[in-house]
Amino acid sequence: MTSPGIPPGPGGVPRLPGQAPSTTTVPTVVVGTYPEYALAQQAVDHLSDEKFPVERTAIIGTDLRLVENVLGRLTTTRAAGAGAASGAWFGLFVGLLFGLFSNSNWFAVIFVCLLIGAAWGAIFGAIAHAATGGRRDFASRSSLQAGQYAVVTDPDVADEARHLLIQLNWRASGAS
Repeated sequence: MTSPGIPPGPGGVPRLPGQAPSTTTVPTVVVGTYPEYALAQQAVDHLSDEKFPVERTAIIGTDLRLVENVLGRLTTTRAAGAGAASGAWFGLFVGLLFGLFSNSNWFAVIFVCLLIGAAWGAIFGAIAHAATGGRRDFASRSSLQAGQYAVVTDPDVADEARHLLIQLNWRASGAS
């Protein structure tokens, strides 16, 4: 997709007028694959320790999937409690601002704002949950996870990276 009169940038994507051409490219040669991100990170850290030009590497996650971990049942009471907690934090913030610029008892100002924030947060949390009509009666946390992580480098330094990663695997296996 290109626009008339605008020269294409990397991948055929048009550049904005005045935008410099991109000099960064994604490395293309796979030098190691790992089942966990921590292992891929450890491999790049080893390359860095060995004075390898790590700015020419990338960690690429493949086989991406969205994982939603269900944390528990969400009732109107729990939604109101979560709303009260959020509202209390906001009330504390507002109370601190008012307390700094108030001539009266600053502790009382902070405390009253915290209570008002918690009350309104609880009300809005309960109303928001009730408005869903029972379509989502659970709390969850979503994360994006990869099935595999590949360490990739530029073609002209790939052999050096492979050699260094083989050394790392030998040390990890105890072979020295």
